[in-house]
Amino acid sequence: MSRRARMQALLLVGLVAFTIVNLVPILWGFLISIKQPADAFAIPPKLIFDPTLEFHVQVWFERGFFGFLLNSAIIAAATVLISVPIGTLASYGLARTRTRHASKVLFGLLVIRMFPQILLAIPFFVMARWLHLIDTYPMMIMAMVAMNQPFTIWLMRSFFADVPVDLDEAAMIDGCNRWQAFTKVVLPAVRPGLGVTALFSMLLAYNEFLFALILTGSHTKTLPVAIAEFGGEDINYWSISAAGAIGIMLPAVIFTILVQRHLIRGLTFGAVKG
Repeated sequence: MSRRARMQALLLVGLVAFTIVNLVPILWGFLISIKQPADAFAIPPKLIFDPTLEFHVQVWFERGFFGFLLNSAIIAAATVLISVPIGTLASYGLARTRTRHASKVLFGLLVIRMFPQILLAIPFFVMARWLHLIDTYPMMIMAMVAMNQPFTIWLMRSFFADVPVDLDEAAMIDGCNRWQAFTKVVLPAVRPGLGVTALFSMLLAYNEFLFALILTGSHTKTLPVAIAEFGGEDINYWSISAAGAIGIMLPAVIFTILVQRHLIRGLTFGAVKG
């Protein structure tokens, strides 16, 4: 076996091991969700048991998790529809600006994204109370857009930076103005990156817990907050929490599988030039 073949084999083994390590908690959570609490926390663990869907039925049909899923979907979709267009326009401008002011703006956005979330959650809560927007969709959506915007701008800027400026100039020579060059030439060229940015923005909003805990209530409660209400010291709720955790994963996993082809294209966009 050649040295290159050995390196590829070692890499494959390492990737398989890494995947298994990451999948074990998910598999363990799924097993807990289909076990009775006495079986789920038996020592040593019971690998042979009578599976039950009782807790999944409780989560979705008796505890109203479909309503929480709808809340999460509304907030995530609105966040994507607002933050991605704004971030795309801002990142295009920053990618085409050849002054040091652009780097200062990008650095400022990065600093904001590095702030602890609790530091930003307090002002949002005060503002929501003052505007009487606690437990409403607009406040939660505004918070998610504000939190996701630095990430969206940085990610989209990297895609625009891979598109040669000559493409813009050629479009304008052919009669396009700046807006037409952007929408008809440059934007289609970064479409895979646009899909990646939308996907990650959706996942960040869909899985958000701290802001949802502070800004939502009984009418707009999201899935992460609803799941957190179960558990604690009573192990009888742990199986319900596990069923909810598996349930909250499924929409995101299904959506990711559906856009997998576009996701791979976007992640590899600009990797090969020439």
